[in-house]
Amino acid sequence: LIDRMNFLDKQIEALDIEIMKYYEQFDCYLHTIPGIGIIGAATILAEIGDISRFKNSSALVAFAGIDPTVRQSGEFNSTHNHMSKRGSPYLRHAIFLAATTCSFHNSPLNAYYKKKRDQGKHHLTATGAVARKLTTVIYAVLRDSKPYEPKKFC
Repeated sequence: LIDRMNFLDKQIEALDIEIMKYYEQFDCYLHTIPGIGIIGAATILAEIGDISRFKNSSALVAFAGIDPTVRQSGEFNSTHNHMSKRGSPYLRHAIFLAATTCSFHNSPLNAYYKKKRDQGKHHLTATGAVARKLTTVIYAVLRDSKPYEPKKFC
């Protein structure tokens, strides 16, 4: 069993190296965003493809399925909206993992996470809000083809 695990670890390392080689072929600066590593950046880039397909960051948010659902009927408007989850599950998962990392480590999005928690939001709700902000940052980095420049989000 240990030999099998060592074999699988070596295969995973080889795949990570190959993913890094492919990612370096693109002129992309997603890895400069705090919370996104090379493998995560490659996953996000592969799922998004050409950024010019999206007219704005809201379209990318909708493609990732991070946008809120709207529940209404007649004069009833729901106040408890959930993520639509209608887009790419792989992109949503990669962004959510990066948002979780941003929420707990030193990054500008950490302050935004703390602000949402101070407003009484649940951990996953606050992380979802960070994921939405992170998606807009990803859109800007890909659109401008420039490295990430930290800004204050609160």
